[in-house]
Amino acid sequence: MPTEEQSLKKGGNRRSIPTVLLRSLLLQCPACGKSSIVMKAFRIRHHCSNCRALFKREDGFFVGAILGNVLMTEFVILVTCGVWLMLIGSNYERVLVGLFIVALIFPVAFYHHSWSFWLGFDYLIEGLPKYGERDLRR
Repeated sequence: MPTEEQSLKKGGNRRSIPTVLLRSLLLQCPACGKSSIVMKAFRIRHHCSNCRALFKREDGFFVGAILGNVLMTEFVILVTCGVWLMLIGSNYERVLVGLFIVALIFPVAFYHHSWSFWLGFDYLIEGLPKYGERDLRR
């Protein structure tokens, strides 16, 4: 069975962007798509139980996931504000209350997806290390 590098060199499409995006949206492992990245609420698995891709990395690795969550929250707030003001025509005080509620709920609801999309981005750029590789090198 060819390794991932051999498959990619032969023109394989294992790291296609639509596939990785779909897996990230479904909170699946970006490498194999067989297992979930979520252990339980607000807990990300350490590694994939199927392909052993490492999800939990060194400290600071997931600052990008936090940044993604903040940017998506700001985008959703901006779109929500525009829709409320232009289409619905509510007064500004009601819009502010609604935006405050969105600003509290959305980042919590998007937490797992921000991790998943960050893992997918990292997988597309450089691949995910396998759990145990560091132990074998020593």
